[in-house]
Amino acid sequence: MTPDHASHADAHVHVVPMKVLVGVWLALVLLTVVTVAASWVDFGHLIGEPWLNLAGALGIAVIKGSLVVLYFMHLRYENPFHGFVLMIALAFVALLIGITLLDAETVQPNLIPDYAPALEAPAAPPGDAPPAP
Repeated sequence: MTPDHASHADAHVHVVPMKVLVGVWLALVLLTVVTVAASWVDFGHLIGEPWLNLAGALGIAVIKGSLVVLYFMHLRYENPFHGFVLMIALAFVALLIGITLLDAETVQPNLIPDYAPALEAPAAPPGDAPPAP
């Protein structure tokens, strides 16, 4: 073995059993089905809390992302420092999403009920205008 490759001999390889990988894949498929099913239900009108749809979707996404990172990207078997760095990055993402949601909450009272400009009928083209009396 050459000195250049000596450091690679000490590296450990993570062999994850196929049963674990298939189990994680099945969990991801099941969570995808749950995501689609949850998109058909408006929890805001059922329970009276409009933020529940967003919280549910983000919760399912966090679980699915965690499974991918832990098992398919092998973070579960890595140095704990790598997990710490990931948690700090996710905390900043959560902070930025939270700040955005706070801003959306302040704009909510300015919305006009049942008003959607994009859904209005388009204006008639100038050539089809009725003649002036």
